[in-house]
Amino acid sequence: MPGAGKSAREQAGVPAPRYRINSVVRLACMELRGGNHRAAYPAELPGLNAWISCRPMGPAVSGGDLYYLSACSNGVIARVVLADVAGHGEQVSGAAVQLRDALRVHVDEWDQSLLIRQLNNTFLHTAPGGRYATAFLASYCSSTGEMLFTNAGHLPPLWYRASRREWSLLNDATAYSKAIVDLPLGMIKGTAYTQTALDLEPGDLMILYTDGVNESEDRTGEQLGLDGLLEIARGLPVDSPTSAGEALLAATAGFRGGAPAADDETVVALERPV
Repeated sequence: MPGAGKSAREQAGVPAPRYRINSVVRLACMELRGGNHRAAYPAELPGLNAWISCRPMGPAVSGGDLYYLSACSNGVIARVVLADVAGHGEQVSGAAVQLRDALRVHVDEWDQSLLIRQLNNTFLHTAPGGRYATAFLASYCSSTGEMLFTNAGHLPPLWYRASRREWSLLNDATAYSKAIVDLPLGMIKGTAYTQTALDLEPGDLMILYTDGVNESEDRTGEQLGLDGLLEIARGLPVDSPTSAGEALLAATAGFRGGAPAADDETVVALERPV
């Protein structure tokens, strides 16, 4: 019987050892990595450099944020998924298994429509108590620099365009700002999710994050917010996804004034190398 005797961690595809911050994970063809456990490491995907930090709210070692990275069988297409699941414990572990399995089935597909439809239906049919998830899915073609993405109710990524030397929120940087954010997964049957394409130029950075980052509060209870997050981004180093991601989390902690995070924090920073 598949999965018999395995822990939720193993079933979710999360490797037992934690990655060291200086250990670069290089994804091979058909490889899939990720989960919802504490981790921080740089990674190399087809055509992209990445840095991942998953910080469940302490003292837990797993949380409601899920991330996955994959590479297609030809080593051309990279896929990155970040999701924030409503729930805790076994509910989230179950969602991790469902997300991993769906990504594995569709790992070779550039188009994301079947994948996002399957994820939405899976949450509708298997999630107890109306559980849902926001998610951001991106497929990247290393031969063209084109990124195809779907935003299921998730937060807009930060996007640094090297040619302009400027940061913006992704939904402020496209003419399709009203169309790119769709309903969270598991809300309504038959939701038609939108796919949007953009070109990543050499040196461009994109930072995906969960709401534990932008909803950080200072000592007066004021939230950082998207405007505050964008202001922080404008001061980030842009030489690598690792330095940008680390600096973003350090600045967020500084905004809190040393107070511990009140929610899970996950950041996935991506760069098209020069």
